[in-house]
Amino acid sequence: MKTSGDRRQKTAVKMKLAALCLASTAALLAAASDWRSATESELKQLIPARASVEKEHIETEFRTASGATDGKGKFVAGVVLITAGYAAEGKYSNFFLTQVPMRVGDIALSAGDYVFGWRRKDDDTLTVKFYEAHSGKFLGDVEAHRLSRVGRIESFRISPPKEKPFIQIGRFGMSYTLSD
Repeated sequence: MKTSGDRRQKTAVKMKLAALCLASTAALLAAASDWRSATESELKQLIPARASVEKEHIETEFRTASGATDGKGKFVAGVVLITAGYAAEGKYSNFFLTQVPMRVGDIALSAGDYVFGWRRKDDDTLTVKFYEAHSGKFLGDVEAHRLSRVGRIESFRISPPKEKPFIQIGRFGMSYTLSD
């Protein structure tokens, strides 16, 4: 038989767990609200003119560079690769770097350099395949869905987490979340 003391103790534990979850969520939301779009000068310091991809150094198209920063020196950024004439042609389309752990779909990315390429699955979906940039190791794939927004279509864009956090490839986007 349970006593009223047992019930109070369980209720107190549940309330502490709920408060801890709420505090963690609030901390994550507050951290995400500090993020903003990276400026052109910040991206110029971050994005390489030639990205190291496996054994090659592939040119990047800086005018497509996009990223977000926490304003304290941490970035998530990327750029379109100019793969014509390289072994990566058809396999990779973008160079992507993160200085914070994050998730894109079901793929956990630690701080580092990555590349990805995409193939159209159907009219409303792309299959995006992620790889480690230096080794070419396949990490997994994510679906990017057609965006319903009207307006300017960009070849590549990373929105800050305080907005709707997504990585845009043309008319398609995939969401991401920052990890602790």
